[in-house]
Amino acid sequence: MSTDLKYQYARLNIAEKIIAINVVVFIVTRLISVLFGITGVSLVSWFELPKDFFSFITQPWSIITYSFLHGGFMHIFWNMLMLFYVGRMFVNLFSNRRFINVYFLGVILGGIIFLLSYNIFPALTGQNNVLVGASAGVTAVLIFLCTYTPNQEVRVVFFNVKLWYVGVFFVLTDLIQIGYGANIGGRLAHLGGAFLGYIYAKKLMDGVDIGSGFSGMIDWFLNLFNKEKKAPLKTVYRKPTSNLKKEVSYEKETHQRQVDAILDKISKSGYESLSNEEKDFLFKAGKE
Repeated sequence: MSTDLKYQYARLNIAEKIIAINVVVFIVTRLISVLFGITGVSLVSWFELPKDFFSFITQPWSIITYSFLHGGFMHIFWNMLMLFYVGRMFVNLFSNRRFINVYFLGVILGGIIFLLSYNIFPALTGQNNVLVGASAGVTAVLIFLCTYTPNQEVRVVFFNVKLWYVGVFFVLTDLIQIGYGANIGGRLAHLGGAFLGYIYAKKLMDGVDIGSGFSGMIDWFLNLFNKEKKAPLKTVYRKPTSNLKKEVSYEKETHQRQVDAILDKISKSGYESLSNEEKDFLFKAGKE
């Protein structure tokens, strides 16, 4: 059974893996709370993002871990449902690594906006709040897609609407909810995630990946736990292979031009305008 679960988990895309982790964390924390009589607050308090800077310093990991915690069933249900749809769209266009960059940078910026807001704005400083939920990361992915492929059409109930309409709707909803004083901390975190998604997409369209440093940091962290020792390298002299390098470079440029042309087509006419061959090509390119 354990082997089968590992196999099924390995088949999931990166968004679905994050959904699975969120669901498992939600179920486990609820079971521990019920079976061992531990209150939810004391169980997860070290993983929630506190509003106080001094408390945050004692648990800096909470800038990430808060996104794996949810306040109730409906909270996690809507977040994971949205993550499923936007995640599936994202991984059809881009790599898993880029999804991780956008999602977790959105989580981090959302958390930072939450911390700053509750320590700057007078109306919020007296409130005793913590931040939980994946909404900032989900919003970052959504707004990234809305910015990068604004004219792609999605099905909403009985109608097809352009993706950028969906993004505007969610951002305006958060702004209006803040005006009514509803879940201000969460709404501010959403806007932080939205800002990250927008900037990331705009910079990427200019040829700059602002998440490359974050990817490098993740690689460095993972290498700390990599116990495999590499075999000693041997120095081997080889003749120059300039022609081969030129061929490889030309193939990469041609491949990238094809990807850019397809993404441009999606931006103008939507994902459904692609042929089956173009969809297959883009899917394979996203896996590289």
